[in-house]
This record gives sequence, C-alpha cells and structure tokens, in this order.
Amino acid sequence: MGKTKPIGIGEALDQARMTRLHKMFWLLAALGLMLDGFDFFIIGVANPLIAEDLGANSWQKGLISAAAIVGAIFGAAFLGPLGDKIGRRRLFKYDLWIFVVFSIGCMIAWDTWSLIAFRFLLGIAIGLDYPIAASYLAEVLPQKNRGRWLISAFSLQAVGMLLGALVGVIVLLLLPDETSWRWMLGFGVIPALIIIGLRRKVPESPRWLAQNGHEQEAIKIVEELTNVPVIVTDKDREKVEQSSEGIRALWQPQLFKPDMIRRTIFASVPWFLMDIATYGVGIFTPTLIAALAFGGDQDQSNTNFIADDILTLEWTAILDIFLVLGFVTAIFLVEKWGRVRLQTIGFALMSLGLIVLGIASILQGSANTGYLGVVFIGFAIFNFFMNAGPNATTYALPAEIFPSDIRSAGHGFSAGAAKLGAALGVFFFPILQGVIGIPALVFAMSGICVLAMVITQIFKIEPAGKSLDEISGRKLARIYQ
Repeated sequence: MGKTKPIGIGEALDQARMTRLHKMFWLLAALGLMLDGFDFFIIGVANPLIAEDLGANSWQKGLISAAAIVGAIFGAAFLGPLGDKIGRRRLFKYDLWIFVVFSIGCMIAWDTWSLIAFRFLLGIAIGLDYPIAASYLAEVLPQKNRGRWLISAFSLQAVGMLLGALVGVIVLLLLPDETSWRWMLGFGVIPALIIIGLRRKVPESPRWLAQNGHEQEAIKIVEELTNVPVIVTDKDREKVEQSSEGIRALWQPQLFKPDMIRRTIFASVPWFLMDIATYGVGIFTPTLIAALAFGGDQDQSNTNFIADDILTLEWTAILDIFLVLGFVTAIFLVEKWGRVRLQTIGFALMSLGLIVLGIASILQGSANTGYLGVVFIGFAIFNFFMNAGPNATTYALPAEIFPSDIRSAGHGFSAGAAKLGAALGVFFFPILQGVIGIPALVFAMSGICVLAMVITQIFKIEPAGKSLDEISGRKLARIYQ
C-alpha cells in the first residue's frame, strides 16, 4: 500500500471492491429496515384483534394504523438532518433504543389512546433509521454496485414483512384470543436488541468525518475498507454552506434552493404518491382479501373470528412472496436498466395490478365465480412490480443524488414526505372503502400510480454508473437522462 500514490477518500470509496468489511457494514446498517417491514406489516395483522379487544371504532382503527407512520414523518423529516449535524453512527445508537422502549409500551397499552400514543413514538425511531441507514450506505458503498446494494438493504423490509406474517400465524396458533395482538407488537423488541448489540461495530461515515474535521479517523477507516493509501482532498472537505445551529439545524432550506429543487421534487414526490398506494393497499391487504376473496362474510364468534384472521393471513403471506421476488428482480436489474427505468415501469404495472383488483371487485358482485383468480393476479402484479420498481428505487435515489453534507436531510425530507403519503393512505383507506366502495378506491389508487410515473419522467435524474461525487455535485446538466 505504501508504494501507491495516495488518492482522495471519495475516489477511493467509489473505486473500491466490495469486501467482507463492506458487507458487514451493509448488514448492520440495513437490519433496521427489517424492523420497519415487520412493524408496518404486523399492525395490519393485529388491527382486527385490537378492535375486538379494545373496542376501537373505524376512526380509532385508522389512527392506530397511521400513528407509527405519522411518527416516522417526524423521525425522518425533522430528526433526519441531525445525521448531517452530529454524524450517522451516533444516531444509530439511539433510534433502536427508542424502538425497544415504545414497543414495550405498545405491548402494555391500557386503552386505544395509549396505544396510539406509543405507536406514534415508536414510529419516530423507525423514521429516523431511514435517512441514517441510507446516507451511511451510499457513502461507504463502491460505485459499481452501489444501487444494487442499496436496494438489497431495502429488500430486508420484505424479510421483515414475512417475519411479521410468521409471527402473526404462530402467535394466533399458540394464543388464539383477541389479546394476542400484544405479543405480536411486543415481539419486535427481540430483533431490535440483537441489532443494537451488533451495531456497536459500525464506524462513522468517513465522508462525514472528512467534512467535519476528523480527517485522520476518516483516512484510517477508508484505508481499512479499500486497502489503498488515501488523503483528504479539498473536494472531500467541501460543504454547501455552514450548517444552522440548534433547532434550526432540523430545517434545511438548501433543499429548496434553485440548484437543489429538482432533486428534492424527484426524490420526494413520487415516493409520497407511491406510499399512498403502497401502505393503503399493503396494510389493509388482509382486509381487502377478506372482502374480495371471502366476500367479507366472516362469522364474528370468537372461534371463527380467529380462524378467519388466520385464513386471510395465510393468503397474505403467500402474496408476500411476490414482494420478495420483486426485490430480487430489482437487485439484478437496477445497474443494467437504471433507477429511472425501473421506477417508471414499476409505477405503470402497479397501476395495472390495481385495475385488475378493481375488475375483481366488480366481478364479485356478479354470478361469476372466477374472480378469486383475478384477485390473486391483481395482488401478485401489484406486489411484484411495486418492489421490482418504485419501492426499491425511491429509497435508493435520495441517498445518491443529494450532496454529502445535506444527504441525511435530503433523504429524511423525502422519507418524511413518503410517510406522509403512507399516513394518508392508511388513515383514509378504510374510511373511503366504506364511503365510495372498493372498486372506486382501487381505481383512484391506480390513477395515483400513473401520476407518480409522469412526475418521475419529468424530473428524472439517473445515478446508475456514476460516482457519488459526480451525482451529488452542484451541476446536474450532464446527468439528466
């Protein structure tokens, strides 16, 4: 290593090979996303049981479903910028402890409103992990397969959803009564504590260290990762401007300046629109299956209530396989096809899947018995192309297109916008289902996906095949595609 001329840390990180150390850092950063998938799935399984146990009405059920997502808005958008201010690693220490404390709170909630409050506070921890994990990974991953590894990290969300389905089935089989939701919501404490212990091995992002006066520490980490001698260049030290102090550090006006506004719109608006459909349809998949496949004709006696919940959960678990297959497809295609192409195609075919579900809901009201297969096809198309496209790419893009000194703020704002869309979808979905009916509702969701596809094409920025410094530079003219 001593005979090689030193290069800048940004260049060294971009040109590095993927090593075992990279993979360890990737796993420890990405595991928090598994908890996100678990938690946002398990509340859909637990909701019917919570309503039965606590007597929640339709508005309260909507608040219970949306509370963690609203908390995630605050965690991502308002606390995410702290990752730029105090570093990525320090926040890694705190966010999952918040998750543990308030998961226990959810488990012991004494009424509907205490559960809503604990779910909100738990959501702050989940939202905060989004920008911190994404920023950290984008800054340490090599250029060649950066998008593939970012999407692989987000694919752990699907692993968490499958874990949620498994936990839901096991808990219902072992404790078949309406109080079993407490054990479902409390189970997340176990993986969270394991991840907290493992994350102690994660070093700080060297790009952040170089920009914040810790140059020798940055050099040490990069040389360990890349096995080449490095120096800190002026480009490595470059920052947009002096960060705000105190509470003002949580607001980043740089995101809305002329040289950033295109990135902000491209990173946040399609993600916002996607999450309206993703969470509206996703969390209420068991409810939709019960209504579409089983006609909503469920016996409300305790025994049959639990049996029906298990049956819809089994259907949901089978359909969740398409979520995993979608992520696998995105991982293999993202560098070859690019982020923008996958996102555009994904939105188009999500819209198609929702149209198929709308047709299925119309067939249900006729003498045609073939609608069960149509229901399955519609959900399969929606789940597969959601994760083969925008659910993967919208997470990766903000981590790549914003400069390092506002990367956590940019990703946090985008994730916060997404969670706002998710909250709207989760809260209003059951209400609109009763007001306008399932056919009109899923057709409206289809239109939202089309709008997201159009905005993607208007504001597109393609990071595939480009270094992180090139993408996050102030001049974007050459990377519009």
